Amino acid sequence: MKRFAFLTLAATISTATLAAPETYVIDSTHTLPRFSYSHFGYSTQLSRFDKTSGKIVIDRAAKTGSVDVTMTTTSVDTGYPLFNEHIQGEDFLSTAKYPTATFTSSKVNFDGEKVTSVDGSLTLKGVTKPVTLNVTSFQCMPHPILKKDACGANATAVVKRTDFNMGKYAPYVGDDVTLTIPVEAVKE
Repeated sequence: MKRFAFLTLAATISTATLAAPETYVIDSTHTLPRFSYSHFGYSTQLSRFDKTSGKIVIDRAAKTGSVDVTMTTTSVDTGYPLFNEHIQGEDFLSTAKYPTATFTSSKVNFDGEKVTSVDGSLTLKGVTKPVTLNVTSFQCMPHPILKKDACGANATAVVKRTDFNMGKYAPYVGDDVTLTIPVEAVKE
């Protein structure tokens, strides 16, 4: 009987240390990627995408994971309907031809238990470039309202819009665009 109890305990401990990857579905109501840029040096303009979807997979024990985010470019919100149309045109997002932008990770980087950055590829206007998202905060815990596990993070990167064939008015309208992605995701 002692041998059986020992084997049961050993199996329980082994299972706990071999945590499996966990999949989280992006909560589109709390994930609104933003982008900002200098407008002729007068001010920093801020816009966002209102429709985002995707999944995050994380294996905290193995220190691995993946991130896939899709932003619907037609959901761009500048705060002004006429400018929304302008930025969706061919000179910028070209949403009629490219209705989505995507970020797909190649590596999730950890420091201890925390995710610190995510390497991957950003595809925007049909152009794919390597991008590293620097994670400024990361938290996983039970969601107090949904009663499910959830993870959240804030990530940033700076890209050049000329790299994505959107260079009209550069350098007067800033070429450097800061992407800020606040993300929340709920466990499947």
